[in-house]
Amino acid sequence: MKKLLFTLFIAAAALLVSTRSQAQDYPIAAGLKFGGYENGLSVKYFMQPNTALEGILGLRSHGAVLTGLYEIHQEAFNTTGLKFYYGFGAHAGSIGRGKYKKLGGDEYYEDSKILLGADGVLGLEYKLPEAPIAISLDLNPRVELATGPFFDLAPGLGIKYTF
Repeated sequence: MKKLLFTLFIAAAALLVSTRSQAQDYPIAAGLKFGGYENGLSVKYFMQPNTALEGILGLRSHGAVLTGLYEIHQEAFNTTGLKFYYGFGAHAGSIGRGKYKKLGGDEYYEDSKILLGADGVLGLEYKLPEAPIAISLDLNPRVELATGPFFDLAPGLGIKYTF
């Protein structure tokens, strides 16, 4: 599974790098984020041309997680519209009783748990030329402190409408 995710990430990066276009930066974007553990709504706000704040309300089986990220963006591979980004942040949420997937194996919780921890992000984002759409592919490492401590790593795919 890890090899497949890594291969998909490299293939998407190669595909995006091969596209040369004129794209404009955007100040705000809102859309969907599909992750390894949560799927939900995402909003990104650029404070400066290369720094952004991203908020994600992720829903998972029997729970919800709110994540805030500080991201630094840079042009990638000399391609207009393609940005490499990295950053850090935190998450807080809760999950109910049940079986949950995590890196290294599944875990079963007998009762509700609070989630609290530190997050990272590393990815590529491409703003489509002549369209108000941005697509991102990233990896999200996180350290769960409240139910752990343990380390987790999840891929993410974002599709956002840019304003």
